[in-house]
Amino acid sequence: MVAERGMETLRFGPMKPVGLRDPNTGRRPYAVVQLRQDDLAADHFSLVGFQTQMKWGDQQRVLRLIPGLEQAEFVRYGMIHRNTYINAPRVLEPTWQMRNRPELFFAGQVSGVEGYVESAASGLIAGLAAAALHSGFSFPCLPRTTALGAIGFYVSHASPINYQPTNITFGLFPSLDDPVRDKRSRRRAMADRALRDLTRWQESLFVERMVSPSEQIQYRD
Repeated sequence: MVAERGMETLRFGPMKPVGLRDPNTGRRPYAVVQLRQDDLAADHFSLVGFQTQMKWGDQQRVLRLIPGLEQAEFVRYGMIHRNTYINAPRVLEPTWQMRNRPELFFAGQVSGVEGYVESAASGLIAGLAAAALHSGFSFPCLPRTTALGAIGFYVSHASPINYQPTNITFGLFPSLDDPVRDKRSRRRAMADRALRDLTRWQESLFVERMVSPSEQIQYRD
């Protein structure tokens, strides 16, 4: 459990309050709980990020301490679910295709990607790579300096001995050539670098598709 790592851990994880302000006071809360609407009637909500091994009675007691949930009716309590995923570093390329079977692609949670955005984005890249393969075009890996390039490199190059799923984090990006001490400025510089490199990558795709596969072979010869 995340909470076992320390008293403050949850506040910097699923209950991270950064970017949120109390509309009544303008102050940032100590921690927040995200409720996700689960039905059209808007009378059933899920607590996001509340996987737990706590007993049901303890869950009810603790959750009723949250302002606004004192009288809540709990339809289903939290539990730990299992994520099943392949050992991607052993079998996948950064393009999300298998090394020994390039026509077979894996992406999303089964590849060891965490997060809805990351799962959808990796699926998009896998789809583009599959379309390129089917059409006879090459599909260059995204630059490691971009978010999708960084996570694609992680799933294909991480240690296979203790491979663990991950979200996209700044820790996956290569360091800047010119180090920046200030955290905000450093992240801004990394984002600017990613946009520049992504633009060059997109331009390379455009040039690649301006010439048909047969013309490319003649040109290269």
